[in-house]
Amino acid sequence: MKQDKLIELLHTAEQLKNNLRHSWTSTGRQESVAEHTYRLMVMAYFTQDEFPEADYNKILKMCLFHDWGEAFTGDIPAFHKTREDEMEEARQLSQWLAALPEEYRDELTALFREMEEQQTIESKIYKALDKMECLVQHNEADVSTWLPLEYDLNLVYGKEQTAFSPYMEELRQNINAESIKKLQEKKKE
Repeated sequence: MKQDKLIELLHTAEQLKNNLRHSWTSTGRQESVAEHTYRLMVMAYFTQDEFPEADYNKILKMCLFHDWGEAFTGDIPAFHKTREDEMEEARQLSQWLAALPEEYRDELTALFREMEEQQTIESKIYKALDKMECLVQHNEADVSTWLPLEYDLNLVYGKEQTAFSPYMEELRQNINAESIKKLQEKKKE
């Protein structure tokens, strides 16, 4: 990649560090999109022994780029995101992809299509981990940062995405146990 294009790409990537998510960290500050992406990649790396049939290079790329559209639109929590929001993010992401050098454009366009279609084991693993990372982050944050709707949402969030795998389903149940414990502790206060 030409250096000017690389620098331009890095400026776009920096927005993932600037754009904050709905989630809060255990230290009481909002998490950035880039921080979510980083830990999602860590989760993916450490689950590869559970899915030896999967192409983990592809999964790591999915984790790396899955929220790239948020560099343009910012983060909109899943429970607030409308169809129009999704279409705008897709439009801006498509424009960005079209401006990439051909070899990157073709690879990443195919990758985004695969993530959207959710038919391959790789896309299912990435998507399940994405949902679970959000729940782990919620559990790490002080419960005062949770919206009332999240008390119930946390217990069902990602259920559909983890159903394909006993390992992912068990992970979700273990994360749910942490959510329940956190909510019970709040009630005791």
